[in-house]
Amino acid sequence: MKQTVIYLFLIATLNVGCHSKKHEKKEEEIKLSVTTPLIKDTIAIKEYVAQVRSIQHIELRALEKGYLKNIYVDEGEFVKEGQRMFQIMPTLYQAEAKKAAAEAEFARIEYLNTKTLADSNIVSPNELALAKARYDKANAELDLANVHLSFTEIRAPFDGIMGRFNVRLGSLLDEGELLTELSDNRKVWVYFNVPEAEYLNYSTKIDKRNLQKVNLLMANNKLFPYQGVVETIESDFNNETGNIAFRATFPNPEGLLRHGETGNIQIPTRINDAIIIPQKATFEILDKKYVYVVGEDHKIKSRLITIDKELPHIYLVKEGLSKEDKIVIDGLRKIKSGDEISYDFIEPDKVMSNLDLYAE
Repeated sequence: MKQTVIYLFLIATLNVGCHSKKHEKKEEEIKLSVTTPLIKDTIAIKEYVAQVRSIQHIELRALEKGYLKNIYVDEGEFVKEGQRMFQIMPTLYQAEAKKAAAEAEFARIEYLNTKTLADSNIVSPNELALAKARYDKANAELDLANVHLSFTEIRAPFDGIMGRFNVRLGSLLDEGELLTELSDNRKVWVYFNVPEAEYLNYSTKIDKRNLQKVNLLMANNKLFPYQGVVETIESDFNNETGNIAFRATFPNPEGLLRHGETGNIQIPTRINDAIIIPQKATFEILDKKYVYVVGEDHKIKSRLITIDKELPHIYLVKEGLSKEDKIVIDGLRKIKSGDEISYDFIEPDKVMSNLDLYAE
């Protein structure tokens, strides 16, 4: 009886062992997907944080002391060059101008009388010269009084958009006090900072006859409808950041862009024979990118790669891969370096067709 029990136990153990080996074999037969890098001419987009500045943006300040008598415009209003905007209480300056005009007229009459006497040799030429000097001085004081009177009216120095008011009607103004700001937005300057290495690459390829065209991605993630061109580069690097500022000029006929806006400058760069792989084929260790490369013996090895550009769903590889290398594109968490795998090879074009690839 005991022999029969032992025999049955052995049979059960063998069945369990066989079942376990079959299960392991089944797991070993799981196939992974493998492809090779896609070699293709590609347009890569490099983005830089940018700030929008009006081509003319100035502060309007009071040129004389006095009470603010009138405001003829409103915040955000478009004004034309020469349009009256503010008036400071002019009474005192009007009185000074009248006084100066009267003194200038008195000096004129005195000069004419002296000239008549001089022509008749009644007074000396020196007396005539003194009368002429007094007349010229009176005219100069009249001009100065008129200038001060004109300062009581603030007019737009160019076409532009009014900023926020810093004063209100009846405010007592000091000389030089800020009234508002005025922006000419028909064109805008967009500034963005470029690292030193990219500046050197740009400078060696620049063609002054064909300026670099750029796009502006606005804060709502939509492209500004007009392209800009990089017209100038600042003279000095920022020692703290190692960057240098570029300035692109954009037309702004609808006035959509305003002084102080932010966005991202996009510079398209053509890369010939780029090595392209899916992002999902990579894994990261200590901020470094790796892929699993399949050898002739079906064994995989991890390989360090250097990323040149990052685009939606794909990487452009700078170093670490060639077009013949076979890389694993799925199941990366199930495998480790040294494993032997079976796989299905998928053509790189087919792999990329399922990704949002922007390439030509």
